[in-house]
Amino acid sequence: MARWLMKSEPESYSWADLVRDGATEWDGVRNNAARLHLRAMMVGDEAFLYHSMSDKAVIGIMRIIREAQPDPKDPDWVSVRVEPMSPLARPVTLAEIKAEPKLAKMELIRQSRLSVAPVRDDEWKLILEMAK
Repeated sequence: MARWLMKSEPESYSWADLVRDGATEWDGVRNNAARLHLRAMMVGDEAFLYHSMSDKAVIGIMRIIREAQPDPKDPDWVSVRVEPMSPLARPVTLAEIKAEPKLAKMELIRQSRLSVAPVRDDEWKLILEMAK
């Protein structure tokens, strides 16, 4: 199972929206590298939901429930379907992530503008620990 980080502006679509909806189409991604990551996702993979812009924090864990297909808004791009799994015990902020030397190679830090990125197993575990 692979793990991912997927960004959303909470003003556009938040953790609360995902919980309310029960699942959503993760569409609207318009970056070639992010598109490759979406195509690599498999059913059962997990992803952190990261609130960008205002919160700048990892908020919860989602599960991929349908693999990539053409984006309904633009078939040149792709989308996946996700459902909420659980919120983190407490959000882990970008400042905390940047302050942790063991996370210095995390794609969130290295390629900060990327909206969908892989998360290594050790990074995943550390963020979960930080959320306690």
